Amino acid sequence: MLPHNTVVVVADGHSATIFRNSAKHGLELTEAQKVTPASLSEGPNAKLDEISPRDEEEAAFAVDLAKHLNTMVLRNKVDDIAIIADPSTLGVMRKHYHKELQMRLRKELAKTLTNSDIPSIQAALA
Repeated sequence: MLPHNTVVVVADGHSATIFRNSAKHGLELTEAQKVTPASLSEGPNAKLDEISPRDEEEAAFAVDLAKHLNTMVLRNKVDDIAIIADPSTLGVMRKHYHKELQMRLRKELAKTLTNSDIPSIQAALA
């Protein structure tokens, strides 16, 4: 079971939703933030030479999302984190995890759940 206040990120190549586990015991997700490519466009995207142009936009979002999560962890806004993303997005994100994020990672699921309701996400994490 995930600790209280764990950040749960549900992502695909287009968007992400960040939840917090608000339950003291068990799992009760509360939406905290929606993340889109536009909301992450503050900095330059990473160079993605190994990726086809068709997938470049999705991969760039995955890189930017990983950097956003790294920043949250490094600023001590996250003690524990769980990440759920489609397999290709998760694969790109993993390459950009900071060591501190890796240490705080409690669970990772390679699933597409971005359009799922909270009970479905909670069931996947159980």
